[in-house]
Amino acid sequence: MVAAPPGRAPLSLFLERNIMKALRFHAAKDLRLDAVPAPSSPGPGQVLVRVLQCGICGSDLHEYTDGPQLIPIEPHPFTGATAPQILGHEFSARVEAVGPGVRRLKVGDRVSAVPHLNVPGEYFSRRNLGHVSSETALVGFSWEWGGMGELALLPEENCVPLPDSVDDTQGALVEPASVALNAVDLAELRAGSAVLVTGAGPIGALVALCALASGATSVVLAEPNAFRRELLAGLPGITVCDGGPDALADLVATLTDDGRGFDAPFECAGHERALDSCVETVKPTGAVIQVGLFVSAPRVNVFRISEKALRYQGSWGFPITIGQRVVALIEACRWSGS
Repeated sequence: MVAAPPGRAPLSLFLERNIMKALRFHAAKDLRLDAVPAPSSPGPGQVLVRVLQCGICGSDLHEYTDGPQLIPIEPHPFTGATAPQILGHEFSARVEAVGPGVRRLKVGDRVSAVPHLNVPGEYFSRRNLGHVSSETALVGFSWEWGGMGELALLPEENCVPLPDSVDDTQGALVEPASVALNAVDLAELRAGSAVLVTGAGPIGALVALCALASGATSVVLAEPNAFRRELLAGLPGITVCDGGPDALADLVATLTDDGRGFDAPFECAGHERALDSCVETVKPTGAVIQVGLFVSAPRVNVFRISEKALRYQGSWGFPITIGQRVVALIEACRWSGS
């Protein structure tokens, strides 16, 4: 998590010189801390925000190592954005100015950014599914501004207000937690469900927490990395294991209904062996939710998916309206920003 630097100049002086610092993607393995023009006054329906905390997402790392992937080479058809691009889409911020037509927010409010920029009137956007549209732009990838700049412009609808009980670091976690909650929604869990999560990175850990909050009573977090296992071993209600076949077989026998298998494994590692574990340990008629992103196409045992009558469900992003539910979960569960 990256915090805004202390001792910053007053906004009026900052904008007068019209320059700010921003970490920008130029090409694979070419990130630069650039001096760039600061945002101008917010337009209709927009707010100008000063970044408070910004997370580093796995997709940012993929852009750095193998990009451009989400960053357009040609100007984006909706926003016109192209590389070099200010990174950062998991961030909290404070409103510094509001544009005409802004109704919910005022100067001084703290917000969490929602990266999906829906195209007005577009087919999926009209159905609150803009996150799956090929026309949607993304803050930090295909929008001029991002959380790794000092200031940014955001549409008001892309801001989730933060109450005083949610701190700046937790506010920056609203975006990845929204990814996790959407994945759990897609699994259609019931009270008492048994869940497997493969990969204990930030998204995997948040999926496990969201599964508990959604009624799962047995949640297994499988992670081969010993450091991550030790870090997450104290989470209440979650069993942490190394993900090996023997460990998973024992947990299927002891934690799932009649030993038949997990109701919904979530593949959060983007790893072929993890996907195999999900397919093998899910109960017949269960659902495997694909959350992790693969760098290359995996081999999948499609026969096992058919034989077990499984639902293999992809998960990508989240509807822009889900953020308020995440904030409510953070308030209720006191999720730690650490």
